[in-house]
Amino acid sequence: MKIALDVMGGDRAPDEILIGAKEALTSLEELELLLVGDRGAILQLWPEAESNPRTEIVHCTEVIEMQESPAAAYRRKKDASITIASRLVRDQEAEAVVSAGSTGAQLVAGLFELGRMEGVARPAIATCIPTLRGPRVMLDVGANTDSSTENLRQFSWLGKIYCEIALGIRNPRVYLLSNGTEQEKGNELTVNTYQVLMAEEGLGFCGSIEGRDLFNGEADVIVTDGFAGNVALKTMEGTAEALFTMMKEAFRKSARSKLGAFLLMPALKKVKNSLDYEEIGGAPLLGVRGLSVVCHGSSGAKAICAALIKTAQWIESGLQEKLAANKF
Repeated sequence: MKIALDVMGGDRAPDEILIGAKEALTSLEELELLLVGDRGAILQLWPEAESNPRTEIVHCTEVIEMQESPAAAYRRKKDASITIASRLVRDQEAEAVVSAGSTGAQLVAGLFELGRMEGVARPAIATCIPTLRGPRVMLDVGANTDSSTENLRQFSWLGKIYCEIALGIRNPRVYLLSNGTEQEKGNELTVNTYQVLMAEEGLGFCGSIEGRDLFNGEADVIVTDGFAGNVALKTMEGTAEALFTMMKEAFRKSARSKLGAFLLMPALKKVKNSLDYEEIGGAPLLGVRGLSVVCHGSSGAKAICAALIKTAQWIESGLQEKLAANKF
């Protein structure tokens, strides 16, 4: 299988991106990579990339930076790495694109290079969050800061189908993220969406869920707009990081606590890994006509490797084809 990797996108590009690419190639014998980026920069860090039979350098001269307006930069920078990488998927020269660059730029490239699936007005980023019952799906977590009721209706179906394919959960329970469980709670968008989802036959809509219940596993799919979803996701990341920092400080205070930390360390590492974006890797942009995987902007080699391995699994499972077979 062949994946287009945006080598220039991300806070730690291209160094960490290329290290992650090497690790993924070592882990997956069937993986081939199209390294999209500046040829000189790539060869300076990885001289063997040009002669490696499993890698091909696709030279481009531009990159869309995090602080740029995605739409304006897409129009101005015709040779941007995320644009070229997405185009490779469109032209069926690659089966997926993976990038840690600007999420907005990846969304714009997905819309204009890959195009929307039939019946989908806006794509959504779907991620898996850890819960007491195993991983569960939440979307949108950052593709759209402003969404309509119709967008959230489409996200609900995308999330349901993705949950069935990726997690193997039959008839998943779909919930709407709100500030209360009563159907009249929430802002105008949430209240209106609740009414619409209640009328969706076959969706499996079960009502609203509060932020404090995200980790109990009651909801198989949590639906929200990209603004609230991104805030919720980054709150989870920050809470986990702060919690483990506080625990480390507490463990250092006495010999007894150090012993306790030693005994608890395997279990604590397991919990930490389940909350670590470096372990999760990437999240698919659902609703475009091609597999586009979004990585955290701060992704290092570990996250890129995980994202490439996860993307290979999605290709193997036929995720994109199964999603496209549905009507939204």
